[in-house]
Amino acid sequence: MSVILSDAWLITMNERREILETASVCVEKDRIAAISTLQDLRRRYPEAEVVDCKGQIVMPGMVNTHTHLFQTLLKGLGDDMVLKKWFVCMTGPSAVHLTPSDAHVAALHGCVESIRSGVTTLVDFMYVHTKPGMIKSVVEAFEETGMRGFVCRGFGSTGEQYGVPKELIEEPEHAMGDAREQMQRYNRPGGRVQVGVAPNMIWAVDEKGYRLTRKLADEQHALITTHIAETTFELETAATRYGQTDTEFLSEIGFLGPDVLAAHCVHCKPHDIRILLHHKTKVSHNPCSNLYLASGCPPIPEMLLAGVTVGLASDGPASSNNHSLFQAMKFAALMQKGFHQDATIMTAEKVLEMATIDGARAVGLEAEIGSIEVGKKADIVILDYSNAFMTPIHHPVSAIVYSALGHEVSTVMIDGKFVMRDGVVGTVDEVAVRREAQMAANDLARRSGSDRFKKRPWRSMTI
Repeated sequence: MSVILSDAWLITMNERREILETASVCVEKDRIAAISTLQDLRRRYPEAEVVDCKGQIVMPGMVNTHTHLFQTLLKGLGDDMVLKKWFVCMTGPSAVHLTPSDAHVAALHGCVESIRSGVTTLVDFMYVHTKPGMIKSVVEAFEETGMRGFVCRGFGSTGEQYGVPKELIEEPEHAMGDAREQMQRYNRPGGRVQVGVAPNMIWAVDEKGYRLTRKLADEQHALITTHIAETTFELETAATRYGQTDTEFLSEIGFLGPDVLAAHCVHCKPHDIRILLHHKTKVSHNPCSNLYLASGCPPIPEMLLAGVTVGLASDGPASSNNHSLFQAMKFAALMQKGFHQDATIMTAEKVLEMATIDGARAVGLEAEIGSIEVGKKADIVILDYSNAFMTPIHHPVSAIVYSALGHEVSTVMIDGKFVMRDGVVGTVDEVAVRREAQMAANDLARRSGSDRFKKRPWRSMTI
């Protein structure tokens, strides 16, 4: 049936970036059929259900261009560590003990959390493959919750000398064989969930791994995502092994391209930015994670000025502690303003573009999602701004980026279907998902020894 979202404050994110007051949107099946007045749409679609959106904002669903859903079970265990220690002491050991069942409940929880924060498309960088069935577990979670996105089969082929657990190291041929099998099983033209491939980072992947990734992606027309220049350690490792930056090395071996989504790029220099632009490689900006792990402030304004496409991301909840793109939007603006001491260098409008249409462009879906336009997929978010945090409102984009906390998301539609309506997730039992995730998190922390990081310098007391 058709649905009319009526009389909303509509943020289109179309090419003209129009913001329409008292606008109505008609959805038919999985597409946006029309944008007009309620009176006109009632006449054209008399059988449509009308959803009253007065006093609410309707906007495109957001695109989270980089996360690690399994890390949902690790929230709070990696506090106050730099990235290398965080990975070697906590994340790596936890990954070794992860089971497909853990991955499934973590992905369910992460997808529910994302829906609740207005995200309709996720890129999951699933680098844990100690046991068969990991990708299947995550794909099923996407299908159950209704999430759109990419489940990227990650791998590491080296790095034991840097602290990568040997259980996480695979032969590149094995990793690519499994990735190909998953792509052939799940990837369909226009499918809501696609499988990509994700070589981890320069200190955990050898040259063969990168070259085989490139070959597989060309063969299967698949998305590639990888970490680039996240910390100075990556640069030091690349300099030691290859005598150049990781960006330069990946360019030299023919790895980079328009189908590559490079996460972080914190320490990219002007020459690296020119390389990314030359190859039309996209960037995923993870401000909360970069601050949490003290990785640094990436040169996002310089990338944007050069013409590089930059999407926004939360990163895994073990290094940002939730999947909220509302937090990521605010931090994305504020960190650049503070670092450059320039209040104009990153605007609310640009940050919202990064979270929507630029995020869609970063994953090659800008023709389908990222804006509310006739003919595009109906991935739509409704915000109820009747709260003291967002009001009074002078400009809705400013209110979304700087004032909203994220709980304003009341209704979410993906592929024309309500996955959350009036604050209730309708695709899965959210209470059961949260309960199961807590039990899985406790058990995984115990098995991996990561529960020792739960100890804090103060005591919990009951009065």
